[in-house]
Amino acid sequence: MDWGDLKKVYFLLIFLIGFIGYGQQTLKLYPAGAIPGELPHSVQEVVESYKGPEGESRRFISKTSQPELTVYLPEASRNTGIGIVICPGGGYTGVAIDHEGHQMAQKFNESGIAAFVLKYRMPLDATSSRKETAPLQDAQRALQLVRERAVEWRLDPDKIGIAGSSAGGHLASTAGTHYEQAVIANPGKTSLRPDFMVLNYPVISFADSLTHEGSRRNLIGIQDTDGTWRIPETGIADYSNELQVSADTPPAFVTHAVDDPVVRVENSILFIAALQQQGIPVTSFFYAKGGHGYGMVNPTADRQWMEPCIRWILENFGGGR
Repeated sequence: MDWGDLKKVYFLLIFLIGFIGYGQQTLKLYPAGAIPGELPHSVQEVVESYKGPEGESRRFISKTSQPELTVYLPEASRNTGIGIVICPGGGYTGVAIDHEGHQMAQKFNESGIAAFVLKYRMPLDATSSRKETAPLQDAQRALQLVRERAVEWRLDPDKIGIAGSSAGGHLASTAGTHYEQAVIANPGKTSLRPDFMVLNYPVISFADSLTHEGSRRNLIGIQDTDGTWRIPETGIADYSNELQVSADTPPAFVTHAVDDPVVRVENSILFIAALQQQGIPVTSFFYAKGGHGYGMVNPTADRQWMEPCIRWILENFGGGR
């Protein structure tokens, strides 16, 4: 069944679906033995706990080689048919899975938006034959899976976006600018293009003057036998997403703190400028202060970015149901 047929099935069957269980479930992203580019390895995932600014427990998960998607479906009475894949950040070392993942998913659910928290593979030479493609493969697979199960989850397959914070923002913007090149098997020709992007203090550029060095090195760096790192020029160009914007790039909501000392705000500014040059709708929300890594709640500000972001999603993608 191709993508066009899938959409026809959706519109024929969506009204015939009765009750389904709404809530949280965690799915393996690929069938057993089907992780693309997987190498035999003994790498074990590491889960570390730490305290957030309010004393709440948070987790940082690193060395992931078995990707998963946690599904948050809204109550039936609130369902808008909109879905969003969430990519937490962590410098391509790991994922801050709670405050940049699960908590955001719950917030989207409150407004009737289904959310899917992606625990994507880390780019490790020990686990992947092409480490730099592993996170993008997982993002494309998540979009593919959500669209192919849209009927079951009562979603509109033409209203599926992607969100990401920090390095997760780089992954989300990569999915939004590299979708024409499928890096996964896609026999049904399901659309891999997100319908919109939400980018929270995102890493965008891999240029020397702007990049977050850890994210760049972890994703595309090559370590020589003497321990030194090389950054290939082709990788810099390919993964500097401000250079990859086209007239078909999805619209975006971009937020950042101007004083961010980790991922410079110029990353967001350059991406916004590239979108505007192509006539792509983009909405921005900047904080004067806040630094990096605050997730949904910037403690220096009275007004938070999630409210205008959700309003932007609903106003632009909430009609037609």
